[in-house]
Amino acid sequence: MELDFTNALIGWALYILIWMKLPEWGSWFNRLLGLLPQPLQTLYEQWRCPYCVGFWIGLGLHAATGLWTLPVLMDLPEFWGSAGPYLAWFLDALVTGTLMLVMKLGLDAIAFPALLGHKARSEMIAGK
Repeated sequence: MELDFTNALIGWALYILIWMKLPEWGSWFNRLLGLLPQPLQTLYEQWRCPYCVGFWIGLGLHAATGLWTLPVLMDLPEFWGSAGPYLAWFLDALVTGTLMLVMKLGLDAIAFPALLGHKARSEMIAGK
C-alpha cells in the first residue's frame, strides 16, 4: 500500500499559514476575521484542530488536484455501487486529515525540546 503525501503537505502548509502565521503577521488578518459573520468566526476558531480542518482541506484538494492520498481507494469494489466514489473521497479526506494531525504532533514534539534549548541558551547568555 502506498501513500501520496502531496495533499497532506499542501494542506499542512495551508494550515500553518491560515491558523498559525497570518494571525501573527499584523492586525489586518484578525480585523478581517472580525468582519466575518459570527458563524464563520466560530467555524474558524473550531477548526484549529489539524485533523478537523484537514478533512475539509483534503476534500477540497482532492477535488482541485485529482490527487489521492491513498490511491488504493480509486478502485473500491463494485458492490459499493454509486456510493463508491463518495465513500472513496470521504475515506481519502480522513487519511489526509490524519496525516496532517501526525505532522502537527511531530512538529510539536520536535519544537518543545528546541524551545527548552533556546530558553536555556538565552538564560545562559543573559547570565554572562
